[in-house]
Amino acid sequence: MDTELLKRITIDPGIFNGKPIIRRMRFAVTDILDLLSVGVTTNEIIEDFPFLEPDDIKAALCHASLRLKNTLIINAA
Repeated sequence: MDTELLKRITIDPGIFNGKPIIRRMRFAVTDILDLLSVGVTTNEIIEDFPFLEPDDIKAALCHASLRLKNTLIINAA
């Protein structure tokens, strides 16, 4: 588990009803996962959303993996 990457994922009940988001921005982890699932590359995501960084994409994948493994400890903002 990469704890530094996971610090990029924040959960705030006041933003998107507490859905995991990237660095307190209104960009949900699920948005990144949806884009990747239809074949959009990391570079294309960064081009379309220049406020995102490559580590944000990695963080979203790490978060999703841990959620599926049911091992993620969620810290609310």
